[in-house]
Amino acid sequence: MLISQVVDGDAIRVVARSDGGKARFVNKARSVYALAQEAARAGSGLAELIERYGYGDTVDLETAYRKGKLLAPINHPDPAHLHLTGTGLTHLGSAATRDAMHKKLSAEGEEETLTDSMKMFRMGLEKGKPAPGEEGVQPEWFYKGNGTMAVGPGAPLISPAFAADAGEEPEIAGIYVIGDDGNPFRVGFALSNEFSDHVTERVNYLYLAHSKLRNASFGPELLLGDLPRDIRGMSRILRDGKTLWEKPFLSGEANMSHTVANLEHHHFKYPVFRQPGDVHIHMFGTATLSFADGVRTEAGDVFEIEAPQFGMPLRNPLEIAEPVPVAVRAL
Repeated sequence: MLISQVVDGDAIRVVARSDGGKARFVNKARSVYALAQEAARAGSGLAELIERYGYGDTVDLETAYRKGKLLAPINHPDPAHLHLTGTGLTHLGSAATRDAMHKKLSAEGEEETLTDSMKMFRMGLEKGKPAPGEEGVQPEWFYKGNGTMAVGPGAPLISPAFAADAGEEPEIAGIYVIGDDGNPFRVGFALSNEFSDHVTERVNYLYLAHSKLRNASFGPELLLGDLPRDIRGMSRILRDGKTLWEKPFLSGEANMSHTVANLEHHHFKYPVFRQPGDVHIHMFGTATLSFADGVRTEAGDVFEIEAPQFGMPLRNPLEIAEPVPVAVRAL
């Protein structure tokens, strides 16, 4: 089942569709967040709860998308309680681009030393898929921001004026709510664009944290149930309505060096990420970047990410922010 959120008049309404069927409003559902909290408290599945609510009128999601009425598939009433985070070097092949960006040669030039990125990637290959009952190696992890940095489908991804680059990262994100007892519940999975500054990151891998403090977008639809093992999608950039660049991307555990369970464990093991009522959008990484192919994005370019299992594609135009003077004043 795929679910999404649509603005209908002055209200937000939940939409569900399954098996290629028509999209229908879910009766009396105020938001995906409210549904997820109710399901967590009742100990029931979200799809089961939606079936109990039942369905109303059909809705044309493509038209809603064009009109800017399609929202991110989950939000939080207080944006400060929605967390955008992610992991890197988690996909087979994902080390190649990063290693090229961070490559170091030995002084003699006779043999290559392993970069820290390649070391991290190798650790994932060796211990990123632990057996049941065992603990796997922790992945690279980064913070992107709170709900004020989340951008809905169709809305612009805004690159700061000081950024050196504005590049897409096509990923799958896990969507979670924290229950009243502090336990995390997985709502489902969505396409995401983990928008980053790869030029800044390339200066030094210790600048990774700076490069990730950017907008991110996810949706437009949220897939309930298990993550497909083999996801084959397409990432592209449109300029003036024409395809500037496109490349397939792979995800799902068949194409990853970590299990989803291992990535989840090493995120939610921290008590700060188990605060009741919070929402987490946790991005799982990618191996495909236009930056690796020498693409320089421009304001007005449109990022488009799609994969059949996730319904409609995720589209976002690129916008460059105006400089904002910042001065710290003593009180």
